[in-house]
Amino acid sequence: MADDHSRPAPASAQQPMPTEKRRAGARRRVLKSGAIEFGNEVIACTVRNLSPQGACIEVISPLWFPDRFILAVDGQRWPCRIAWKKQKRWDWAFE
Repeated sequence: MADDHSRPAPASAQQPMPTEKRRAGARRRVLKSGAIEFGNEVIACTVRNLSPQGACIEVISPLWFPDRFILAVDGQRWPCRIAWKKQKRWDWAFE
């Protein structure tokens, strides 16, 4: 009789769900200059993808940033909160 522990895990349990499937909406790839604004600070960033729900940005160095700030791109400004970060690339959800 086969032991339940010897069965392979379902594919969904073996690999994390791709980021695109976890998001509320699809993002379009872009390559734009942006600015991170908090307090009296403004730090340049590169916007890698963008949607009405959020953005993925890249910074030159993984410095400390607050969990919430304003992202300014092409004359528009969005309040953001962090969704995840990995080294120099950070994903933000618009509030």
